[in-house]
Amino acid sequence: MSTTVTGTIEHRDIGMGAWALVTDEGVTYELPRSVDKKLLKAGQKAKVTGKVREDIMTTAMIGPVLEVKSFDVISSD
Repeated sequence: MSTTVTGTIEHRDIGMGAWALVTDEGVTYELPRSVDKKLLKAGQKAKVTGKVREDIMTTAMIGPVLEVKSFDVISSD
């Protein structure tokens, strides 16, 4: 099932580092390392469409993993 969320990209200094999308409502999704590097800019706001993966665990464990299918950058710092 596909979901679309809007939020801000954050880099977390956990272990080797992790990337997250934090929604305006405060929900944190972990972004996999395989995501398009154009999305991975701390402070950038984006609208992301993807699938929440319940079958994946990570070492950072900062939230559910959001497998990104597409994204639109809304604003960039």
